[in-house]
Amino acid sequence: QVQLVESGGGLVQAGGSLRLSCAASGRPFSGYAMGWFRQSPGKEREFVAFIKWSSYITYYTDSVKGRFTISRDNAKNTVYLQMNSLKPEDTAVYYCAAVLTSKTTVVLLRPGSYDYWGQGTQVTVSS
Repeated sequence: QVQLVESGGGLVQAGGSLRLSCAASGRPFSGYAMGWFRQSPGKEREFVAFIKWSSYITYYTDSVKGRFTISRDNAKNTVYLQMNSLKPEDTAVYYCAAVLTSKTTVVLLRPGSYDYWGQGTQVTVSS
């Protein structure tokens, strides 16, 4: 069982930065990948980024490339999402998720591919 706890959300002006954290508790994470998704009111949950745990390979949705960076800290069993140059359209509840077994890149873009989810953290970007 993997428990994920997000933190770091808040209110920021456009152009500002936030860093989200997702701590995996229970035991050192040994799964395949962890990802970040976001969901705005009335919209489906959408993929933001993932990082493969062993290879450190990362992947981003086009709208955040060059602005967001996903990273991990083994010692803290934590994955981060550094968000820079934030825009009002980045406003959403951000969720981290973990997948235990190997998946292709295309499959990792789908929320249904992940085994565990955090509770979400609100990010609001004002214009």
